[in-house]
Amino acid sequence: MLYAVIMRFDSLREIEAAMTAEVRKLHHIGIEKVPRRSTLSDANARRSEKFFEDVYRDLYHSNKNKLSSDSRRNGTEEWVKRLRIIDSTTITLFSNVIFKGVGRHPKTGKKKGGIKVHSVIHANEGVHCDVKFTSAATNDSFMLAPSHFQHDEIVALDRAYINYEKFEELTERNVVYVTKMKKNLKYEVLKDCMDMNTNGLMEYREQVVVFRKDDVNHIAPIITYVDIKKGKTPKLVSLLTNNFDMPMETIVAIYRRRWQIESLFKQIKQNFPLRYFYEESANAIKIQIWVTLIANLLLSLFQSALERRWSFSGLATMVRIVMMEYLNMDTCFNMPDADMKLMLENAAESPPDTSEY
Repeated sequence: MLYAVIMRFDSLREIEAAMTAEVRKLHHIGIEKVPRRSTLSDANARRSEKFFEDVYRDLYHSNKNKLSSDSRRNGTEEWVKRLRIIDSTTITLFSNVIFKGVGRHPKTGKKKGGIKVHSVIHANEGVHCDVKFTSAATNDSFMLAPSHFQHDEIVALDRAYINYEKFEELTERNVVYVTKMKKNLKYEVLKDCMDMNTNGLMEYREQVVVFRKDDVNHIAPIITYVDIKKGKTPKLVSLLTNNFDMPMETIVAIYRRRWQIESLFKQIKQNFPLRYFYEESANAIKIQIWVTLIANLLLSLFQSALERRWSFSGLATMVRIVMMEYLNMDTCFNMPDADMKLMLENAAESPPDTSEY
């Protein structure tokens, strides 16, 4: 499964064909015969996805210090080490029977099935530290569990997670949250002030408000700033937080760091096969996603261990090309030019005499 995911195979037929072509090398890794499609299908149906989940979690906990020590991946800000980011992504399926879909197909009017991957990452690691699967129709807010956060941690999240009761509990635990405001929220303004630049234009606006719902009275600042992007019209963005002490620039920087998890989702979907699934059972779909997360974690660890800087997609492509070759991975990826020169010199030599074989 790991071989299939890294090679971006879309079907069991491709897996069987590719392994047949490499049959002379399989016994070197302990595989004595090529598994058939029926064998792979039966394994996906019978083997619990919990096994693959345990493999991922063991790999993560054994290597998380290597990821967090990679200075190229991390920011220099002190708060990055305390920042956790929560979000979800939906992987569309062909059938609405296995996982309840959301939305409707524009042509047929039918819902598409989908599995939602709910994720938590540490900003200084860049891989999933916690993952849960649900149907696409499940609301995201269940992943925001205040009891899972420690004193003085920071959590950045999307507006889908807004829940006053949980926000109040996070505040009591001294956990900072930063999220984007919803337009329809009702609140009472307690304080309103604005920071202007030298040209008399607004830079930041800070409002202290109270949200009232049932027995909860949650007091929090709303930070509004002008979001200026090249080639786009400037727009006002309002952020909700429970921190009264951090500079407003830091609050904005924390929320912008939330896009790190969006980049991770994009990285996984672009470099691994999640458009087609080898089987249509819930167990097989979850297995393929877990193996994809394992492949992403292994390549991230490899990337952080290399002295030469590689983009993730470039590294994934090169690993895919040389996966079944016998070579020194360190020299090949740290000094590819020198290693290629050496291989060309070896290739220029006369091939061995095989007439006696």
